Amino acid sequence: MSPARINRSLAFHSGTPAAAPKPRVPVSRQHARTEATRRKLLAAAEKIFARDGFEAARIEDIAALAGYTRGAFYANFGDKEEIFFAMMEQWITQYIAEVEILLARAVNRAERLRALRDHYAQIAKNRRYSLLSLEFKLFAIRHPGAHARLRAWQRRLRACGASIVSRVLHEQHRTLPFPTKVAAAGLGALSNALFLEHVVDHTELTESDIRHLLGLFFDTIFGTKTAS
Repeated sequence: MSPARINRSLAFHSGTPAAAPKPRVPVSRQHARTEATRRKLLAAAEKIFARDGFEAARIEDIAALAGYTRGAFYANFGDKEEIFFAMMEQWITQYIAEVEILLARAVNRAERLRALRDHYAQIAKNRRYSLLSLEFKLFAIRHPGAHARLRAWQRRLRACGASIVSRVLHEQHRTLPFPTKVAAAGLGALSNALFLEHVVDHTELTESDIRHLLGLFFDTIFGTKTAS
C-alpha cells in the first residue's frame, strides 16, 4: 500500500484531520492512457494469478490477456512481484475503504463495534485474496529480496490495522497487554488460517463455523459480547 494511502487511513482512524485535498490537476491524455493500461494489466494479472498461481504465472500471459506486449508490461511494472503488490494494494485499499464507510455510518459506539465485528467475521470469504497472499508468502520466505519487500509492505499494512484496533479500544476504554499491531496481526492470521482449513475440507469447518470463531476472537480482543 502506498505511504500516502496509509497516512490517509491512519489520519481517519486516529481522528486526526487529514490535510486539505490539493486542487485537481488536469490529467493529460498520455497519463489517462497509462492508467488505462495499468488497469487492464492488473485485471489480467488477477485472472492469471488466480488460474496459475504466483510462481507459475507468466508475464507473457498477463500481457496477452490484457491485449498488450511484454514491452507494455515492463513499461508499467518492473517485474511480476511489482504487479502482484499493486494488485494486493487494490484489494487492501478497497477493504480499508469499506471499513471507513462502516465506521462513518455508525451513529454510536455500540453500532460501530457491531458493524466492525460483522465485517471481520465475513473477511475470510475472499478466497482469491486469501489463497494468493498465502502462496506469495511461501514464495517470499524462500526468496530474500521478495521477503524483504513483503515484510516492509506488511508492516505498513499492519499499521493501518493497529490504528483501527486502537480507535475501537479507545472507545471501549480498554487496553491490551500487548501492542495493537499484535492484535491486528492475530486477527488477520486467524482469519487466513481458518479459511485455509475450510478450503481443505469444508465439511469439517463450515463458513458458519468460521464466522462464529472469528466473532469469538473479536470479542476476546475487544472485550465485547456482541451476538453472532
